[in-house]
Amino acid sequence: MPTHNTIAMTAADPEVAAGTAQFLTPIVLGLQALAVNGKQAHWNVRGANFLPVHELLDTVVANAQGFADEAAERIVALGLPIDARLSTVAGKAAPSTVPAGFAQWQDEIAAVVGDLDAVLRHVQAAIDGLDEIDLTSQDIVIGIKAGLEKDRWFLSAHLAS
Repeated sequence: MPTHNTIAMTAADPEVAAGTAQFLTPIVLGLQALAVNGKQAHWNVRGANFLPVHELLDTVVANAQGFADEAAERIVALGLPIDARLSTVAGKAAPSTVPAGFAQWQDEIAAVVGDLDAVLRHVQAAIDGLDEIDLTSQDIVIGIKAGLEKDRWFLSAHLAS
């Protein structure tokens, strides 16, 4: 009869999990908001740079969704739930200046960069705070920061003179 090796799951220290979730939750919510608002900008962008901005915004949205998933999965891996329903995101994420309707590409980029900056503030706070709590989570957040800064650079380059 074959034998099966099993790996026992060990529970994370509840204090570590709670401390980590305190830093990762605002990142998840901010990234979910960035994904929704970035898609709004993607649909409504207008002007001479329409196509490259339209396509770049899709990349920003996909990256935000992937980063949110990574941070949320870390919270869950530590044994806690995450609430990133749209109603929660709308109530807790920073307000966005992405217009509700059509807007010129420069205005859409400026608004999405503002949303990125709001998330990056939470990311930096998490990097600083997780240094004493959970280095694995800090490493994840450092990776998220690198990706967000790259997206910010790509968007901001369109506005450079």
